[in-house]
Formats: sequence, C-alpha cells, structure tokens
Amino acid sequence: MITSPSLAYVAILVFCVSKTSSLDTFIAAVYEHAVLLPNTSLTPVSREEALALMNRNLDLLEGAIASAAEQGAHIIVTPEDGIYGWNFNRESLYPYLEDIPHPQVNWIPCNDPNRFGHTPVQERLSCLAKENSIYVVANIGDKKPCNASDPQCPPDGRYQYNTDVVFDSQGRLVARYHKQNLFLGEDQFNAPKEPEVVTFNTTFGRFGIFTCFDILFHHPAVTLVKDFHVDTILFPTAWMNVLPHLSAIEFHSAWAMGMGVNFLASNIHYPSMRMTGSGIYAPNSARVFHYDMKTKEGKLLLSQLDSHPHHPVVVNWPSYASSVEALSTGNQEFKGIIFFDEYTFVELKGVGGNYTVCQKDLCCHLSYKMSEKRSDEVYALGAFDGLHTVEGRYYLQICTLVKCKTTDLNTCGDSVETASTRFEMFSLSGTFGTQYVFPEVLLSEIQLAPGEFQVSSDGRLYSLKPTSGPILTVTLFGRLYEKDGASNASSDLIAQALRIMLAVIIPIVYSLSW
Repeated sequence: MITSPSLAYVAILVFCVSKTSSLDTFIAAVYEHAVLLPNTSLTPVSREEALALMNRNLDLLEGAIASAAEQGAHIIVTPEDGIYGWNFNRESLYPYLEDIPHPQVNWIPCNDPNRFGHTPVQERLSCLAKENSIYVVANIGDKKPCNASDPQCPPDGRYQYNTDVVFDSQGRLVARYHKQNLFLGEDQFNAPKEPEVVTFNTTFGRFGIFTCFDILFHHPAVTLVKDFHVDTILFPTAWMNVLPHLSAIEFHSAWAMGMGVNFLASNIHYPSMRMTGSGIYAPNSARVFHYDMKTKEGKLLLSQLDSHPHHPVVVNWPSYASSVEALSTGNQEFKGIIFFDEYTFVELKGVGGNYTVCQKDLCCHLSYKMSEKRSDEVYALGAFDGLHTVEGRYYLQICTLVKCKTTDLNTCGDSVETASTRFEMFSLSGTFGTQYVFPEVLLSEIQLAPGEFQVSSDGRLYSLKPTSGPILTVTLFGRLYEKDGASNASSDLIAQALRIMLAVIIPIVYSLSW
C-alpha cells in the first residue's frame, strides 16, 4: 500500500518528468553539404562502387553531425541528393537505392542492420544518430518492387522514390517521406501513387517534412501546416537559385514567415550550378543563413528556436490595397520578363513617391523613399497575375519592387546581384485573391534583412527602419493554388518547348561543371 506522502512524492516526480521531457526551445542545425559526385551518373556502376561514393559523402556528413551534437543541437538536416548527387537515369540510379521500410515497423538499423535486407546506408545514418544522440534528417533513394498486377508498375518492375528519412536520437527510423512534386529532369524517380503527409512528434515540437520543389505547391507543404499543425518544417533541398524571386534564402525565409512556422532548409553547396543557400528561419525572421558562391566548402549552421512558435496575426492581404485609389500611370507602364512570365512595370522616377501598377485582378501599391536617387540605377514596381508554366504549373500573383540590371528598362526583371541604392522606407501592398502570400526582402550581394521589415494585419509589407544594405527586391509572392489547373493552349505549347530546352541545358551545365 502506498502512503499519502509517497503519493505526493510520485505526483511531484511525474510533474518534474513531464516538465523536463517537454522543451520550450531547441537547437536546430542544418548543413550545406559540398557533395562528392560520381565519375559517371548515366552509366550504371556496381553496388560496391555506389557504396564507396555514398560512404565518402557520409564521412563528410558524419563530421557535421558530430560537430552539431557537440554544440548541443537536437536535430540536424542534410540536403537532398547529399549522399550520391543527381543527373541519373533510372538504371544508373539503381545501385544507390535501398529498401526503406515504413517507420511503423519500429526499427533501429544500428541495432538490427539486416532486418530488412542489405541496408548499409540506413545502418550508418542510424548509428550516427544514436552515437551522437541527435535526430538526423537525410535524403536517400527508396526502391519498391512491383509486378504486372499493378497497372502503374514501371516497365523495369520497381518504383524508385526520392526519399527523406529521419532517425531519432536512439537511431530509430521515425519518418519516411517520398517526394511528391518531382522537378524537371527527375525522371529516375516516381511520384508516390498516393500523396504523403509525414509528421512526427518530439519533446521539442511537432515536425513535418517535404523536399525542394514541393514547397511551391499546396500538397504536402501547406497541408502540413494548415491541417496537421506542425511547428517546424524540415526541408532537404538541391535548390538552384533563380533571381529575383526564387533565391533559396529569400524564398525559404519568406515561406516560413508567410506560413508562421520554423523552417530548417539544408541546400547542396555546388556554386557552378548556382546551388547554395541554407538557413534556419523562424516565423518572425531569419535566425541564421548562408549564401556563398565563392568557396567550395560546406557550412554548418546552428540556432535556437521556439519549440512551439507563436502564430502571427492573421493577415487580410487585400485589405489596405483595396482601400487605395489606383493612380493612373498611362503610358508610363511597360512590359518586362521575370523567369519567363510577362510583368507589367512602372519606373520609379523620384527619390520618393507613391506608385500603382495593375495586371488583371491584381493592383500593387508602393510608397517609398530612397536615401538618394542615383542616375546609374533604375528601380521599377511590377505586377504579375497569371499561370506560370515552365518547370511546373503554378498560379502566381506577385507585387514586386525590383532593381533593373541596367538603366535600360528592358533589363527590368533580369537577374541582378548587386545594388547601391538604400531605402529610407518602403510599404508594398496588393489586392491579392489569396491568403497565401510570402513576403521577401533581398539586399545587395544576396543578403537577407532580418528584423528590418514587418507585415501588418491589413496586408502591408513595410520597413521598420532604413535598410542596412542596398535593395535588390521587395516582393509579395502570392500563390493561388486553386487555379493551378487553369489551361491556355498557346502558353502550354510555349511551356512545353521551354521544358524541353531546360531538360537539355541542365545536364550540359552539370557535365561542364564537373
């Protein structure tokens, strides 16, 4: 029989354990990995050769994982394609694949390596997590056999998946996610027949995971946040930077802010293919980020985050913009191209002022004041309301202040990395038809501006103080997911031609860089 004092002791003990087992904050790590690539990626190699390459990459990841653990990190994210690279065909990828079971099997590969066949990569990842007492997130390839009874079974008799895995601090496989939205040229992989939503709980929050191109689509990215209420997104990626709106650190930090979650983005480091840009982002600002086109080394980032970040105030995006009377710009408007999409622009002609530009249902309003109006730099306010159809189909509404590449207005929308004009203030808003709007501020030399801007409840992206560096772009990047299926015959034909062109160019760039 337990006496009353003993019951009191037990109650206190349970209370203390419950308090210590749930953390209010945690230390996150991401590693931007300079991946070692195979000598050939289009000709099949032996399983032994494939394992030798993967182990060389795992040697580098091991150093980052151990270093992160020594600095107190609870979880580390490593990049998409970080263990064997990219640009494979189905046959040449096969030696790199392992059969990855569903996490419900309750498996610690480090303790029981042969339970699901020969799985040395999973065994090593599991042991790295266990030996360093840290959650490890990695991207590898999964293979699943199929046969003629499955009408969708590929001719080679197997499914191949671009797969994220998560091992907990005991080495247990706790998450497996098959990439849903495959990027242009990922023909070596299959998309899962049923879209997956993958979450797992820890003592330091609820996590969701998806990969690279997934971020531009509603499922699984938005679904994880809106329907499954995750606190933190894990994001392995092999992201090729596209300015002015899709630089890795720029868009990933904006997505974290727009969705109100922590976001751990780990990118490949391969500057010759414009792959760089990793970061740890909180809903209110970037905590730490890395963008480096000059060196060849990897980079480990760490930062403390709230386990359950406070959800931001709900933004009524069109509220302020709908109350502003549109200014007539007449012949001042001109057309320009950003990433194959035709924007409507107006030039900013003074050191300060108020401008409006509209396209279809979207009107964008800008108030600004520059520190000085330089004669050698031109800025423009642009609007785009339409279906992007090049490397994917996704409907955009974008309001953007951009620095033009030269003083020639025809260069407005071109990629540009440096600027000299600082802004004393800016306020950008638009009549968006969506609640999914991602606020971007990018400074010269591809730098973020944490703590220098904010979004108001009525939909204004505005500066809190003069910018710490010259501005490349201030953008509200809106996504109308429900209109992704819209079709236009002429634009679809153009998009098909561009996809063919890009599918040819990407392998050429890869081979030249190698």
